[in-house]
Amino acid sequence: MSDPTPGNMPSVELARRAYHIRKHALRMGAVQGQGYVGQALGVADVLAVAYFRALSYRPNEPEWEGRDRFLLSIGHYAIALYAALIEAGIIPFEERDTYGSDDSRLPMSGMASYTPGMEISGGSLGQGLGIAVGMALGLKRKGSDRFVYNLLSDGELGEGSTWEAALSAPHWKLDNLIALVDFNNQQADGPSQEVLSAPDLQAKFDAFGWFAQRVDGNDIEAVIAAFDAARELTDAKPRIIIFDTLMGKGVPFLEQREKTHFIRVDEEEWDLALKAVDDGWVAAGGVVNADI
Repeated sequence: MSDPTPGNMPSVELARRAYHIRKHALRMGAVQGQGYVGQALGVADVLAVAYFRALSYRPNEPEWEGRDRFLLSIGHYAIALYAALIEAGIIPFEERDTYGSDDSRLPMSGMASYTPGMEISGGSLGQGLGIAVGMALGLKRKGSDRFVYNLLSDGELGEGSTWEAALSAPHWKLDNLIALVDFNNQQADGPSQEVLSAPDLQAKFDAFGWFAQRVDGNDIEAVIAAFDAARELTDAKPRIIIFDTLMGKGVPFLEQREKTHFIRVDEEEWDLALKAVDDGWVAAGGVVNADI
């Protein structure tokens, strides 16, 4: 079976994939009437570029040894990753409506024992980057040229174990490790920078020995350029991309809510949210896919 990595998928197609990911996430949120949908809407562009330009994987063989590994450290973002895995064909489309239900393979928090394509059981924040360091080191020692990606949050950067991992990765020259930070400046207790400020993150990681970039995570072209630069770097150092994203991206009434860390919305608002995503896609020159 050939490597299905799209490689140079154009930005317009990646934007279409991000549009689909947003709709999948909203459809799943509507099943339970709640969920971490704001994060899914915000990080959809990053996931679209990851799964349809950067990652090597086989949809029908999620444990293929030659795959790149994508670790979801922030387990409550599971709805976002499920949406990407559905769009990528790793999770069957028809399972979307089982989200959060009894006996579903799509629990509200990501669990590797349940879900194809879920590499780790995240959720105890601060552990993902350490696991990614170990996995990247293991792949290197096996002679593999595969990458390990680790999606973590800005709030997670307040965990001491994250910084222990950040110190160890350059020590081992883990140039096969690419960390991705979703910086939406929100967590359960309020704005991340008010809970624990973390100024000059790019400079901090650069000082630790990482190749660090910071870009607009809702600008497809910027996200593409950052992923490409991280993958193509020849220096023997780990790479990190800090993505500034907007919670609820694509749904104006969610973008403007003061708190969208975990949302409960009225029943009729789900249809309004889906319409907003469709309208935004049409305004960008796209065609609505009524089957999504």
